[in-house]
Amino acid sequence: MSGYLTTHVLDTAKGCPAKGIRIVLYRLSDGERTQITETVTNDDGRTDSPILPGDAFQTGSYELVFFAGDYLRATGQAGDDPLFLDQVPIRFGMSDAAAHYHVPLLLSPYGYSTYRGS
Repeated sequence: MSGYLTTHVLDTAKGCPAKGIRIVLYRLSDGERTQITETVTNDDGRTDSPILPGDAFQTGSYELVFFAGDYLRATGQAGDDPLFLDQVPIRFGMSDAAAHYHVPLLLSPYGYSTYRGS
């Protein structure tokens, strides 16, 4: 079995999944950042399929960029411009070629957290 990557976003201020957040995945290598894919969260705050499925999975360093500002504006949580949080980048490494990596984002207008989920 090969590894794969999933993510989801929860709106901790509203206590619900964050629907409609654009997410871009980049691979980081030799000082370069290469876009791998782009997706949007569904009604459950998840992507409809793994953001990096097994057939495309490679170990290495990656970056997920969550376009939180667009979501915060759409849900009336943005506050004044410039936003405190707009694009949220998370850089992480995947070293096990057979593992499921899950990188969620817990989001509010003025803070966020992440962890390696299951």
